[in-house]
Amino acid sequence: MKKRLVYATVLVVVIAPLALQLVARMPPIPENLGVRNGQLAACPASPNCVSTRATDEQHAIEPVVFSGSTADAMARIQEALAALPRVRIVTADGAYLHAEATSRLFRFVDDVEFLYDEQNGVIHFRSASRVGHSDLGANRKRMEQFRKAWQRGADLPLGN
Repeated sequence: MKKRLVYATVLVVVIAPLALQLVARMPPIPENLGVRNGQLAACPASPNCVSTRATDEQHAIEPVVFSGSTADAMARIQEALAALPRVRIVTADGAYLHAEATSRLFRFVDDVEFLYDEQNGVIHFRSASRVGHSDLGANRKRMEQFRKAWQRGADLPLGN
């Protein structure tokens, strides 16, 4: 009986977290990333995504208003992202930026995308988990942290 308890404990304490880390690292970059027809991809039905283009309460989040050049918008986005933990920029091309955010404990990767619509003065964004169904609000929280970092930098000259 004690042996089974020891094996079960080892399984739960050691093997399960390692397996979760492996699963988190396995998913490749999703194929739906990027700009198609001038927009970012829509969120899936699962609750692990937020987007400024979504219209339903579960996925919708307000875009960031900005009037300036595309280069200025991209610089400000990168500045704000630098203030967030465990976020790395993967691609920055013109008015589009893709970053990866990694969770602290199990190293799950979420994809964060930005698209600046200079004509309408709006920065659209989308943040979505690569795996799982629920993210317990992590993507929404991250994007609200981004918004706060963006607002803190609003009074600073670019590059600071």
